[in-house]
Amino acid sequence: MQYTRKTFLQLLGTGAVAAATPALGRAAVPDKKSSVQLNLGLASYTLRSFTLDQAIAAANRLNLTHIALKDMHMPLNLEESEIKAIAEKVRASGIDLYGAGVIYMKSEDEVHNAFRYAQAAGIKVIIGVPNHELLPMVETKVKATGIKVAIHNHGPGDKVYPSPDTVFERIKNLDPRIGLCIDIGHTLRIGQDPAEKIKKYADRLYDLHIKDVNKAASDGSPLEFGRGVLDLPSVFKALKKIKYQGVVSIEYEKDGDDPMPGLAESVGYSRALMKLV
Repeated sequence: MQYTRKTFLQLLGTGAVAAATPALGRAAVPDKKSSVQLNLGLASYTLRSFTLDQAIAAANRLNLTHIALKDMHMPLNLEESEIKAIAEKVRASGIDLYGAGVIYMKSEDEVHNAFRYAQAAGIKVIIGVPNHELLPMVETKVKATGIKVAIHNHGPGDKVYPSPDTVFERIKNLDPRIGLCIDIGHTLRIGQDPAEKIKKYADRLYDLHIKDVNKAASDGSPLEFGRGVLDLPSVFKALKKIKYQGVVSIEYEKDGDDPMPGLAESVGYSRALMKLV
């Protein structure tokens, strides 16, 4: 069955989605197509207008147990003791602080600092955008620390990594722990199929930012999940097909000053689809 927003709402009327979504019911629908369980998380940029404590509270309210912090919530220039204190606060709340980013690296000092920061926070992956000429230095740091780097594509207008393809071309001969964070919204805006790119780069996919947009064009803007043109069911099917073990991070960019209604809708929609595909 092809799951569009229309069919999703039809299932909601029958109670099938309610059974599939923790917020709507406890009885699980058996997954007939895949036994792979995806890990839904949050990119804290979603809550960029809010404090760290508010971001933690929002994640817990929505039962999002994995988070990657952006620097408004864990500033890059903090002392190591301060970074450790923030990381401990997040983990003490029951949330897995698995990553940080997007972190831009435009100089050697910024590369050094990104890895210092990641080590102090005890994170597993840096979601980053290192300048091309700094990739050899990034590779050296990855080998020394064991921290993965997931390079984020930013779509049309990005001169560094506009698409997953441009990321891979730059990293294909580097340490395999340097991989991709595919942003599915930016991938669609540049005219590419996110599900196909997920399958193509499965071996180097270390993070994922999910969102929806109103059109597959450079001027596409964010929407609540399921209201736009992105085929999210195909994305989840692709992730299950490759047995993706990373975090599927929601980056809800609409309504920056009041994101909770749209974020909650998007979380519920995503959870239901993860059960249904």
